[in-house]
Amino acid sequence: MEPEQIHMLDDIKKTLWATADKLRANMDAAEYKHLVLGLIFVKYISDTFAARRTELARRFTDTSDDYFLPDSNDALLAAELEDRDYYKEVNVFWVPESSRWEALRAAAKQHDIGKRIDDALTVIEVENPKLKGILDKRYGRAQLPDGKLGELVDLVSTIGFGDDPGKARDVLGQVYEYFLGQFASAEGKKGGQFYTPASIVKTLVAVLAPHHGKVYDPCCGSGGMFVQSEKFIEAHGGKLGDVSIYGQESNPTTWRLAAMNLAIRGIDFNLGREPTDTFTRNQHPDLRADFILANPPFNISDWWHGSLEGDPRWEFGTPPQGNANYAWLQHMLYHLKPTGRAGIVLANGSMSSSQNSEGDIRRAMVEADVVEVMIALPGQLFFNTQIPACLWFLAKQKTTRQGEVLFIDARKLGSMISRVQTEFTDEVIGRIAATVEAWRRPASADFSEGYADIPGYCRSVKLDEIAQHGHVLTPGRYVGAEEVEDDDEAFAEKMQVLTERLGEQMAKGVELDQLIRQKLGGLGYEL
Repeated sequence: MEPEQIHMLDDIKKTLWATADKLRANMDAAEYKHLVLGLIFVKYISDTFAARRTELARRFTDTSDDYFLPDSNDALLAAELEDRDYYKEVNVFWVPESSRWEALRAAAKQHDIGKRIDDALTVIEVENPKLKGILDKRYGRAQLPDGKLGELVDLVSTIGFGDDPGKARDVLGQVYEYFLGQFASAEGKKGGQFYTPASIVKTLVAVLAPHHGKVYDPCCGSGGMFVQSEKFIEAHGGKLGDVSIYGQESNPTTWRLAAMNLAIRGIDFNLGREPTDTFTRNQHPDLRADFILANPPFNISDWWHGSLEGDPRWEFGTPPQGNANYAWLQHMLYHLKPTGRAGIVLANGSMSSSQNSEGDIRRAMVEADVVEVMIALPGQLFFNTQIPACLWFLAKQKTTRQGEVLFIDARKLGSMISRVQTEFTDEVIGRIAATVEAWRRPASADFSEGYADIPGYCRSVKLDEIAQHGHVLTPGRYVGAEEVEDDDEAFAEKMQVLTERLGEQMAKGVELDQLIRQKLGGLGYEL
């Protein structure tokens, strides 16, 4: 995108959000989110359909075009424009006339606009089997004050997706991501159920580099991992057709949101037959993925079901019933191909906990050499929780660095973007990815820039040393202290502060000594 386009898009996003949030009135952000994003989706598919239709009408009458229709008349042209295949071949959804945005906008002030939108969505689903069960038909019963839904339709009408399908998809994708982030902030604690901060997703994707094969997220939320994977593939000259997407999500509305998020980008996906629990109703039991990326909900305590006893996924030990962290880790290992890798966001406690068999499972995983990289993250990364988090990277079968784990301490690498929010810059993400890439290279590889331990940042550690630490995987235990350059002035300043502090403490010590002597003297003790 050109800089002026980016600036214009930023203005559009901010204006849209400010207006949409004002229209929300007293409706819960979690509920309102689906109304807004659903309408944006309908506007997009209607705009791209109209753009394709206009393009076809022009090409049918252009004698130099492959689509030229000789000896055609108005009736023949009209009939050709109704041929679904022309739209399907460029990943454009077919939109019947009654469901096109112009029809909805014309009826925006009608009292039954909610029902009209629901009917339009029903027809669109019928005409596009790929969207079956995805569109959330809740407009007729939306608890908005009179006229607000019509105002929302008018607002969404101001989004112009243009005639270029590629740019339209990009604009929509960015509007979607912006709104998801804003809603996550507005929802507060609930927001993290469906939204992983973009810089964390980018870090997972950059380290894993999922450019081919099967990509899986067993708790996919709104599909952010897949979207960033798509961007990574395109940025590195690959083709979307080189990967196939698999996901699962238990929340029905979020499951639909993920499907829409992928559908608008023309990404083929399989999110299972239905939204349901990954542990008890695994939608992809036979899947063996090349890459797994996931941000499971932290420390779930009510995940266990009796049917999970003796499950083949628990290769390294049965996870405790009061915490699902090690269930997620083992679920992902189970679903990896022999050459597969996984990247997972988890609470920091997962790196060191020893209660209820977690320490035993972690020891078994380390000894099996399936833990590849551990990264400690800064605080304040997530909208919904202040629980400090980390990244686990697992490898089913390491091809290099057998018997070693790379530890990276990135706790000080975050940048504050607001009073309550931290993120990684692209430069930091690039540094972390480059560190892991250099570490993974075979020792015999002819590279001028090899891997080296950096005190306070990264260190490659043998399994026997990890065993000496009780198989705790906290990077701070291993990377050591950061090396500080000699600086006489800084040293002198520090020495002065320490000397003053010592003087104060010695003076207090003298005062306390005198006080003790007085008290003991008063009690008749001779000193």
